[in-house]
Amino acid sequence: MPDTLLQLTESGLYCPAGDFAIDPWRPVARAIVTHAHSDHARPGSRAYLATRDSERVLRTRLGPDARIETAAYGEVVSINGVDVSFHPAGHILGSAQVRIAYRGEVWVVSGDYKTEPDVTCAPFEAVRCHTFVTESTFGLPVYRWPAQERVLAQINDWWRGNQEAGRASILYAYALGKAQRLLAGLDPAIGPIFIHGALIRLTEDYRASGVSLPPTRYTGEAPRGFDWLHAMILAPPSAHGTPWMRKFGPVATGFASGWMRIRGTRRRRALDRGFVLSDHADWPGLLAAIDATGAERVWVTHGYAAVLARWLQEQGRDAAVVPTRFEGEMGDDGAAETGEGEEA
Repeated sequence: MPDTLLQLTESGLYCPAGDFAIDPWRPVARAIVTHAHSDHARPGSRAYLATRDSERVLRTRLGPDARIETAAYGEVVSINGVDVSFHPAGHILGSAQVRIAYRGEVWVVSGDYKTEPDVTCAPFEAVRCHTFVTESTFGLPVYRWPAQERVLAQINDWWRGNQEAGRASILYAYALGKAQRLLAGLDPAIGPIFIHGALIRLTEDYRASGVSLPPTRYTGEAPRGFDWLHAMILAPPSAHGTPWMRKFGPVATGFASGWMRIRGTRRRRALDRGFVLSDHADWPGLLAAIDATGAERVWVTHGYAAVLARWLQEQGRDAAVVPTRFEGEMGDDGAAETGEGEEA
């Protein structure tokens, strides 16, 4: 890959002409970041460039001392003669595809993306290019998502049913992106909505960025003896099975993730209910996104990269696997994802 606009180095994808890296795996002089999940936004680089919409959540993730510059979607920033612009990826708040143009050649690095609209972030935008770097978290034909509206209705119905059965509802969701998307789809008329402490800061970042979410309360602020029967409680997956759960009395547990599409996943995680809702494109979404770029060459990374690349090759496409050091979100968002994708 030495003669290409982007090269794979020990730090990840690097642009020699612009002297910058995209979602580098370790600290570099200049990092361009597609979004704030920690397998894409790593601390320690001297300077970062990201979307304006992602600034608050990125600051929460990288810390107050990180040097972060931002640009609006579609705004062109010239870096050493290379034109760089961000275009919506539809993954989480501020997520972007990075378009790189130099001497008539155009590359797009997708980061993570989903093609289904989501009220908590800008919708995915197909960008024409010569080379497209795509994720493949759910790069198997079995992964096909039901309509978002249907899944959110199922969650609200589950909440009502738990109330009738005398159980509080605990819904597990990754702290950045999925939790806020679920909040936006919950019906506050059903009952009070509480959130785990790990979700507070990022949820407030979303609100401060202009995303409309229903009122929430911190679980730790409820008075002793509080009746949790009517409550919906959102928490990170890492809270499952911990002493934290004891305060709620009888509970029903659910998890919203694309991995719930596979039979047996819910049972292995000892959950009462699984909801198929992902912040990544499903198999048809991946293929449609790739086709929409018109790319002559496709680099595939993250997840089932070999499967998707082989399928594209069988269709006559120039496709190759690009290894990645990280396959999942870290920390509270990702204790359970390794081997099953990230904040899926």
